[in-house]
Amino acid sequence: MTPTRYDAIIVGGGHNGLVAAGYLAKERLKVLVLERRPIAGGACVTEELIPGYRVTRTSYVCSLLLPEVIRDFKLKDYGFAVLVPEPHTFYPQPDGRYMLWTADLQGTAREIAKYSEKDAAAFVRFQEDLAALQPFIDEILRTTPPPFPPRGLRELFEFGRLGRRMLKLGEKRLRHFLELMTASCHDYLSKRFESDEVMAALSINGLIGTCAGPMSPGSAAVMLHHSIGGTIEGQTGAWGYVRGGMGGLANAILRSVRDLGVEVKTGAEVARFIVEGGVCRGVALKSGDEYRSRLVASNLDPKRTFLNLVERGVLDEDFLRDIRNFRMQGSSIKVNCALSELPDWKCIPGQDPKQPHQQAMFEIAPSVEYLERAYDDLKYGRPSRRPMIDGNVASTMDDTLCPKGHHVLSLFVQYGPYTLKEGTWPEIREKVGDTVIDTLAEYAPNIRKAIIAREVLSPWDLEQQFGLTQGNIFHGEMTPDQLFFLRPVPRWARYRTPIRGLYLCGSGAHPGGGVMGAPGRNAAREILKDLRR
Repeated sequence: MTPTRYDAIIVGGGHNGLVAAGYLAKERLKVLVLERRPIAGGACVTEELIPGYRVTRTSYVCSLLLPEVIRDFKLKDYGFAVLVPEPHTFYPQPDGRYMLWTADLQGTAREIAKYSEKDAAAFVRFQEDLAALQPFIDEILRTTPPPFPPRGLRELFEFGRLGRRMLKLGEKRLRHFLELMTASCHDYLSKRFESDEVMAALSINGLIGTCAGPMSPGSAAVMLHHSIGGTIEGQTGAWGYVRGGMGGLANAILRSVRDLGVEVKTGAEVARFIVEGGVCRGVALKSGDEYRSRLVASNLDPKRTFLNLVERGVLDEDFLRDIRNFRMQGSSIKVNCALSELPDWKCIPGQDPKQPHQQAMFEIAPSVEYLERAYDDLKYGRPSRRPMIDGNVASTMDDTLCPKGHHVLSLFVQYGPYTLKEGTWPEIREKVGDTVIDTLAEYAPNIRKAIIAREVLSPWDLEQQFGLTQGNIFHGEMTPDQLFFLRPVPRWARYRTPIRGLYLCGSGAHPGGGVMGAPGRNAAREILKDLRR
């Protein structure tokens, strides 16, 4: 029997892989998606922690997803829905004070005024300045980077087009953009704010998933990336909970692309790319099965793609050296809990799930120094003894996740280094989980007795279970030296690779990590261009 041939094979069934597959299928290509795990979705999955308690195990909130992805795949028709809390973020302080930030700019300014009247006004200006950059950022997210360094007049012309876009910003906005791309969060924010609590709250977006502290140059660029949220349920820049957990998004994309004809195989781990005469002709699975196609797109990170799945001698040593030097040490821990009751916060007592602060995302980040000390631990190879926590109890708004009256808790934690100075992650994992819960208990003392079950995912676990090299959730650091035409390496930031017929479509390509769908969409566009030549 002749094996089925495909037009395109996508390796890795995370959201970017599914998005790329869907756009190719829309052009009547026969597409196969191969996913190593038993379910599709990559790091965008909802799974049971214990029977009846469903947790969004890795990624946990939605904001950056491109509106055209929602539209083009009719995701709302396939069950995709986002529940936006209002207020959206709760910042408790050890001294009993707190802030509740809302979608209403003036409402948030009033909360900030508890700490500084000057900062309340500065916050409005800060948001207006970021909004002025939004059209430019939106365009860059959807742009294929120009070749770097440019060779010849044609490539110089592409750089010229980028330069013209930047000049259109005007001097004020261009200076602001360049400051964001090079400064630390602290240096950038301290020019605009005086309250340490407010600066800490804003710094969080610069630290998520990143081996950087608030005083590290380049962290402001990460802050910008996480501050450019899309329009969710009519609210620009909002963050929300996907109904059914983040797996609700992956499942909606999966159902949509299957209806477009995409074939998805789970439990199908790729062992190597089949490269013949310098051209990728398909893939071989660990099971021994082989699938042939006109092209292959990898939704895996660059190290896994080029160092694990390409046979020796195929790639140039200079390219391999650049890939080995691509920085991607994981720095994040995820703690998922099933709860018998809600946290009872010292600063706002009460356990009614309809209380606004119970629905909001909460941040344990009381000061810039606190955050920098947490990062200091990472620098010396140990998990933070006083960690930053980005948490939520999505079940206060989503009754599909657990039994009535009970809840599920998501804690995203900075910092935990992939490479430990002492011990191994299997040895210290649960002790680190205890540290996280002990930190949270300083603000909500009942949390220890409320936990029915707990899962701690270290960077090592994220690598072992989800295939994220070194546990890096973005497929590589999102600092300026690894963005745009430098992602993942110079000359190969346009989704194509040195192997003809092999492409990158995941977060290791421009514009990087986050649940956006942009790398998958952009890669599909470039693949289709090549097929039409």
